[in-house]
Amino acid sequence: MIVFSLIILFYALKFWLPSMLRILEDSVHHFVNQMEHMPQISAEETRALYINGLLTFLKATMPLLLVSVMVSMVFTFAQTRFLFSGSVMEFKLSRLNPMEGFKKMLSLRGLMELVKSVVKITILGYIIFRILLKKIALLPRMMDMPIRQSADYLGDTIMSIAVTAGTVFLAVAAFDYFYQWWDYEKQLRMSKQELKEEYKQMEGDPQIKGKIRELQRRQAMSRMMQNVPKADVVIRNPTHYAVAIAYNSGKNKAPVVLAKGADFLAKRIIETAQSYEITIMENKPLARGLYETVEIDREIPEAFYKPVAEVLAFVYNLKKKEGR
Repeated sequence: MIVFSLIILFYALKFWLPSMLRILEDSVHHFVNQMEHMPQISAEETRALYINGLLTFLKATMPLLLVSVMVSMVFTFAQTRFLFSGSVMEFKLSRLNPMEGFKKMLSLRGLMELVKSVVKITILGYIIFRILLKKIALLPRMMDMPIRQSADYLGDTIMSIAVTAGTVFLAVAAFDYFYQWWDYEKQLRMSKQELKEEYKQMEGDPQIKGKIRELQRRQAMSRMMQNVPKADVVIRNPTHYAVAIAYNSGKNKAPVVLAKGADFLAKRIIETAQSYEITIMENKPLARGLYETVEIDREIPEAFYKPVAEVLAFVYNLKKKEGR
């Protein structure tokens, strides 16, 4: 953006330079003519001449100043959309730390900025040298030229330097733009530790979540074991699986699985059932089928109605005979 601004300003200077010289020339003629009729100059006349000189200077340079302001505003809006950040103006003691300054200078970004500055100065110096080398033979002849012709020749030389340097710097600016984009994207990348921290903030600490799940599992197991004494029968296979079932005709349409478990948990269910004198029956396919199909506190599906009904009928007849 700076290169574009400079090129536009140089072309504006070239376009307005003849009018600027004419204004300054007329002002000088007017001043000289006034001096012929002023044998003495008072303080008020000095003040008036000073004010006229300022007004003449503003008249000659105001168009360039307006172009400069407009170009700066347009390119600033294109880059930042007039984004204002007050944090940049805040006083921070860390900015006075020389060690931080050395770290920035010796960082990859600092080295790249140094390399870019050296490259730009070298390119600009080479361009000025090549252009002046071609025109150095004509420079002494400017002493014999009229002032306007000398100014035109000097202006053309400066414009040649500005346009050539601007064109070359456009290529440098394009490279710098892609480097800045790459560096910005690189800075946005998070390290593994930052990813872990962000995951913890979003999903929670895995260790804490694991402990919570373990606590929930224990609480669910405790509630399930408390339901075993309410069962009518425990069906097992023979120790690998155990399913506690109860049926309340006034509350449920079908028998409900109160507890189920495999291996160690199945052994605990059987031991609890034995301590409460609950009937335990061995039925391998039924125990395995109920364990894999039915969730706790759910009614059994229709496919298990007949085998479970036979088990419950046997249990009820057994209790009747025993007088329970």
